[in-house]
Amino acid sequence: MAPDEKLSGLTRSALATLWRSTGLDERALDHVNLTGDGQSLPSSFAVGCAAQASIAASALAAAHLWQLRGGAWQTVSVDRRAAEAEFRSERYLRVDGSAPPDPWDALAGLYRCGDGRWVRLHTNFPHHRQGLLDLLGCGGDREDVAAALRGWRAAAVEDALAERGLVGSMVRSFDEWDAHPQARALADLPVFTLERIGDAPAEPLPPALRPLSGVRVLDLTRIIAGPVGTRALAAHGAEVLLVTSPRLPSIPSLVIDTGRGKRSCQLDLTQAEDRGRLAHLLRQADVLVDGYRPGGLAGLGFGAEAAAALRPGMVCVSLSAYSHAGPWAGRRGFDSLVQAATGFNLAEAEAAGRNEPLALPAQALDHAAGYLIALGAIAALSRRATEGGSWHVRVSLAQTARWLRGLGRIDNGFAVADPDRESVRDCLEESGSGFGRLSAVGHAAVMATTPAGWERPSVPLGRDEPVWPEGGGRDGMAAGQTHKR
Repeated sequence: MAPDEKLSGLTRSALATLWRSTGLDERALDHVNLTGDGQSLPSSFAVGCAAQASIAASALAAAHLWQLRGGAWQTVSVDRRAAEAEFRSERYLRVDGSAPPDPWDALAGLYRCGDGRWVRLHTNFPHHRQGLLDLLGCGGDREDVAAALRGWRAAAVEDALAERGLVGSMVRSFDEWDAHPQARALADLPVFTLERIGDAPAEPLPPALRPLSGVRVLDLTRIIAGPVGTRALAAHGAEVLLVTSPRLPSIPSLVIDTGRGKRSCQLDLTQAEDRGRLAHLLRQADVLVDGYRPGGLAGLGFGAEAAAALRPGMVCVSLSAYSHAGPWAGRRGFDSLVQAATGFNLAEAEAAGRNEPLALPAQALDHAAGYLIALGAIAALSRRATEGGSWHVRVSLAQTARWLRGLGRIDNGFAVADPDRESVRDCLEESGSGFGRLSAVGHAAVMATTPAGWERPSVPLGRDEPVWPEGGGRDGMAAGQTHKR
């Protein structure tokens, strides 16, 4: 079998696995067209297959829901190179012709500890950066941190950071991760979970111009995975309201890239008045997506069961770093750290002939998890329409990592050059925004009848009031679409 045929078969198999996790009609898979040759990203892992399969699965779910709303089946087409570009959308963003500032803090990255093991640190938020310096008792230069870490064992650094609510990971091999209690806790879990958590009448959605027209989504997420998932929902017509806290930091370039299609408000959930506002929004919503650590949002009174009690029929989607199960369920993490902890960085380095750990060529866990969020949310809406009930979808970076690893390895995966912006120019689209003129990656899924795209531009955080807009509600009749691919 030729390499391209092998990758195409692998992508179709990966897509089928994701689709079967939803419990939806398998005949939908007959309406997918996957195109593209090879993988353009330098990696020994099937990142391109993961991109194509996860984006196709979420778009197919949208097509399935539109069919339930009275539309005819339509073909969903996803090109592998376009999917790979979308998996790196934050890299290709330009605002008024200029690249946004580098989001990575100077202290973030790899360090060798005194026992010869590597740790990867994430210091992009000021409180994480300062917490690390306080733990190490050192100055704020990279050389100071490196010197301090030579007096630590890597595992001890990892645990000390976690105990303080900070973030960092020891770089492990696959064998080391497989022997870890957290990996064993995930071994029997599917790539994501979809569970009915309460009774409610069936809610079939009326005919509409787009698959998710009239569906209201509350987005309580930050950084990449959660916002990518809700951006995908917006691309199919959902009314997405991003809810951020004025107390928490953000990364501006990611807000711009993932904010397309969304309105944006701010609520401080430590304040009773703002919790009341969120409860009011929830009662009129269909989907709640949260990126809090497991139990975090429940501690504020808005866990999945509480949300379903406020609004029977609610679809709740929870994103975590290491899953809701196991000893690390409450541990904070980001894509780069989960890659390091679960074995990818050492495996990539070995395949590339490198002496230092090597990251994947995209925040692949984040982006794949984002499309799994969209897939799970839309699947739950479909099942609510036919079966009724309130639903809880759980997605984690670690489960996503296990799925990506299960796709296998690519021979000579580093024989291709890393794609620059010019090489993906045909995947870009121009639009206005609340930040200036954007040039950004469009959605890779091409829908034959209901083209995907974003009606609303990215706006600064807190631009909108915490209310649902008039006329966009539950009738499912939101108007037209823009930015068609």
